[in-house]
Amino acid sequence: MEIVKVENLTKKYGKGENEVIALNNVSLTIEKGEFVAIIGSSGSGKSTLLHLIGGVDRPTSGKVFVDGKDIYQLNDDNLAIFRRQNIGIIYQFYNLMPILNVKENITLPCDLDGKEVDQERLNLLISTLGLKERITHLPNELSGGQQQRVAIGRSLINNPAVVLADEPTGNLDSKSSNEIIALLKKSNKELGQTIIMITHNPEIAKEADRIIKIEDGKIV
Repeated sequence: MEIVKVENLTKKYGKGENEVIALNNVSLTIEKGEFVAIIGSSGSGKSTLLHLIGGVDRPTSGKVFVDGKDIYQLNDDNLAIFRRQNIGIIYQFYNLMPILNVKENITLPCDLDGKEVDQERLNLLISTLGLKERITHLPNELSGGQQQRVAIGRSLINNPAVVLADEPTGNLDSKSSNEIIALLKKSNKELGQTIIMITHNPEIAKEADRIIKIEDGKIV
């Protein structure tokens, strides 16, 4: 069963002589439960593709379906709600709320939706992520690896259709990087979570089920 479908996706910036084609007529499908890595050099279009799949930016042309929903048929408000409820995003720099503790950061998407927290899932995530002893700590009391674990928990709490990981190990040392990739693989295999990860590191990409390479805005 396909969970993400991209049709003829194009993204252009600027006009005339200054026009840049960041993504050029890209099509792909990703199956439910897959762990896919997207690789490419800087400026290849991989981040643009990830952001368009995640509804963070709008394409110049083309379509993106997430769990059967044509997301760019939604207005900005409804797209923001859909994204929060169905797409988990893990950023390189964590983007945690500094005044919220570990538990509060993880459950933030539920709070924003006025949705009751699934305590069983929360406890499972906290245990899986190795954060039991840290749930009352603020982000500035955590290591980089621990902060990224919190960001992973936040992305998984709503059991999203797909998780997008934007260079999730790019700001971490090798030990923490290996731990984060192991956690992503665990959530993929044990929780059935679909994951799309961009990385510039070919060794990390090899941990995925499938690798998609992008150069000059096209899949190669």
